[in-house]
Amino acid sequence: MNIPDRLMNRHEASEYLFERLGIRRTYATLSKLAVVGGGPRFRKANRVPLYDAADRDQWVTEITSASVHSTSELSACRPS
Repeated sequence: MNIPDRLMNRHEASEYLFERLGIRRTYATLSKLAVVGGGPRFRKANRVPLYDAADRDQWVTEITSASVHSTSELSACRPS
């Protein structure tokens, strides 16, 4: 099993997403996404969910659009 260098708990992951990337996802939102799906991948150490940097960054890539000059370009960026 490949164990990453630094795992963050849910509070730390929430702070990281906002402070480093400007994406506001609260602890509660990350908790809900862990239940319903759509959030970043995570591991668990007993009852504690832990987020790996690579998984967080991959999730951010998945939820953000490509760089565009105008909103009219966004429809061309969406997958069919």
